[in-house]
Amino acid sequence: MWRYSEMLPVQNNQNIVTLGEGMTPLQPSVTIGKKYGIEKLFIKDESLNPTGSFKARGLAMAVSKAKELGVEKIIIPTAGNAGSALAAYCARANIKCKVIMPESTPDAFAIDATYHGAEIEKVSGSIKDAGARTAQLVKSENWFAVSTLKEPYRIEGKKTMGYELAEQLDYVLPNVIIYPTGGGTGLIGMWKAFDEMEKLGWIGSERPKMVSVQSTGCAPIVKAFNDGKKNAELWENPTTHAAGLRVPGAIGDFLILQAIRESNGIALAVTEEAICIGTKDMSKHEGIFPAPEGGASLTAFYQLVQSEFIKTTDTVVVFNTGSGYKYLDVLKERM
Repeated sequence: MWRYSEMLPVQNNQNIVTLGEGMTPLQPSVTIGKKYGIEKLFIKDESLNPTGSFKARGLAMAVSKAKELGVEKIIIPTAGNAGSALAAYCARANIKCKVIMPESTPDAFAIDATYHGAEIEKVSGSIKDAGARTAQLVKSENWFAVSTLKEPYRIEGKKTMGYELAEQLDYVLPNVIIYPTGGGTGLIGMWKAFDEMEKLGWIGSERPKMVSVQSTGCAPIVKAFNDGKKNAELWENPTTHAAGLRVPGAIGDFLILQAIRESNGIALAVTEEAICIGTKDMSKHEGIFPAPEGGASLTAFYQLVQSEFIKTTDTVVVFNTGSGYKYLDVLKERM
């Protein structure tokens, strides 16, 4: 992703902390697109980032900038992949790391963060509760927090997905982008990237329809979109096996909703059963083993084709944001 360094906030390239993140494959569908009459269906496979998800982008950026600013210890609340990524990049940068995660987080995330040398603390409840505990430790122990949208750099890493899509499609943006949404920084980041590229003269004013996908067990953005609101209410008792979607309140909710509406996009929720189907279908028919969040995106694609939101002539990009290998304990229960 550092090929776009002129558009990124690290001032001195000696401070870049990298494991080779970015420029993930944009895989053309070999089976599912044809079955549904969509010839130009692509899967942006973020599972091939170094730490197994798109979170590598944002945390590589955050840790690089933290190194540049002399930060010595970093803390993060996480639903899974962000903690894994932060631990890896902090290990690379020799920066102390602490990860706060809900007790319900799949085991793989705590295991790999521990192997990277991070200090792990588990809390009851959701990522909201992990965020509250993080805020306490920031005050009492002087950690530097890289919580979603609490610092300005993670989104700068995430926006590189937008630059990559444009480059991989010869600077003709897709008609539809389907993105699984928890904290939503990936969607916000891509929207920012499109604006920057237009100002650079690389693309015109056309934009993809941005589709935000959530689980019916945790769908604050979908509810706010359907209710015509600018902000999302906190979702009580969030439940979904797609840990990355178990975010009851996104700090950037207003930015997510703004991007969806400005793009003439949509927000929709899919059931837990449907997420399982999408996860299995992407594996069985495309050879990509997705995280459940990627399965949610594919299921949303099915619904949008059936409702004719997606046209047969559209170029569609479905995001798989992480690897199914991180969710083996969860997926085993749904075989």
